[in-house]
Amino acid sequence: MQSATHKSSRIRPLLLALSLGLAAPLALAAPGTAAAPASQAQSDIVDTAVAAGQFNTLAAALKAAGLVDTLKGDGPFTVFAPTDAAFAALPAGTVDNLLKPENRDQLVAVLTYHVVPGRHPAAKVAGMDEATTVNGAGLDIAATGGAVTVQGARVLQADVNASNGVIHVIDKVLVPGS
Repeated sequence: MQSATHKSSRIRPLLLALSLGLAAPLALAAPGTAAAPASQAQSDIVDTAVAAGQFNTLAAALKAAGLVDTLKGDGPFTVFAPTDAAFAALPAGTVDNLLKPENRDQLVAVLTYHVVPGRHPAAKVAGMDEATTVNGAGLDIAATGGAVTVQGARVLQADVNASNGVIHVIDKVLVPGS
């Protein structure tokens, strides 16, 4: 009959190996690139974008357009979110002009051109040729060599999960009809 000490000395290495095997994928993941699964996402699309710190212009535009409450709603939504750098790359004065109250309809058209109804993670988007936006216009989608573009904008980071959808970070502002 084996002693309890002998049994525990054989089990301990097995438990250690099992725990390392389960933890290794998490330890090897690149920091900042893993997004929480949708079931664990606590914040909605707007709060998730604001917390990221790179969507200040988008947040201001959503507020000016009166779309904050919509994107805080149940969804689900897929948002192709341009960064502050993407907005800065627009011709001088474009953002200021769009934010004027008299241009609200144009701003709403631009912003809703970035939103697709439903939750479309990167794996699904990569298999699509086109997606219809909330404003009714279509976006051309291409996936080549591991890179995905949406209407010519490159997806910089995919699958930023929110409680009511998913955000894919893009490097350009999408303008309907261009």
